Amino acid sequence: MLLTEEVAGRDGATRRMRRRAAGFPSGKTFESWRGTDSSIPAATQAGLQTLEWVGRAENLAVTGPSGTGKSHFVEALGHAVIDAGMRVSWFSLDTLTATLARATVDASVTKMVARICRADLIVIDDIGMLPAGQEAAEAFYRVVDAAYERRSVAVTSNLHPSGFDTIMPKSLATAAVDRLLHHAHLVVAEGSSLRMAEAMAGRGVVALSKGGAGR
Repeated sequence: MLLTEEVAGRDGATRRMRRRAAGFPSGKTFESWRGTDSSIPAATQAGLQTLEWVGRAENLAVTGPSGTGKSHFVEALGHAVIDAGMRVSWFSLDTLTATLARATVDASVTKMVARICRADLIVIDDIGMLPAGQEAAEAFYRVVDAAYERRSVAVTSNLHPSGFDTIMPKSLATAAVDRLLHHAHLVVAEGSSLRMAEAMAGRGVVALSKGGAGR
């Protein structure tokens, strides 16, 4: 019993360490995910939650309008990956670009990309919300190329990946997307914003108490 508890304690500590290292943005898991409210087919949700695609180093691209649950779903998958004993690295395109830009100072870009690719799942969130210049396109390409057929990459975007060349230099976008989609599950989240629906229904905040409403 003592050995079992010791192993369980170490496993728990390892998972907590990996969650911190992953850099998740908000801590959203499947406990708060309302699958029935999502336009992603239930069979697709269930299939991705098996994580078999991560074991095969396949990629995932979730596209659709803002507020349709793309980041929540992928972050929940990321937590499930860690619970399964694997590692995750989470970035926005901006933070990925900044991370590799810092590595150029001491010429350690190759080492940094290799470190990122130690993770079993690399997430690049919210591509397409802002235009991406040469530096961002290079960072995106470097990671996708290094992970190709070795690690899983998941991206979320309001654009279909084939349209990434409208927000970043065409040659780099084309090369990156070619590798990204070669072994990829493409999921489309449709519909109106779930965040806006919650806000209009008054579920975006906790109701004010009578005593505090006038303060």
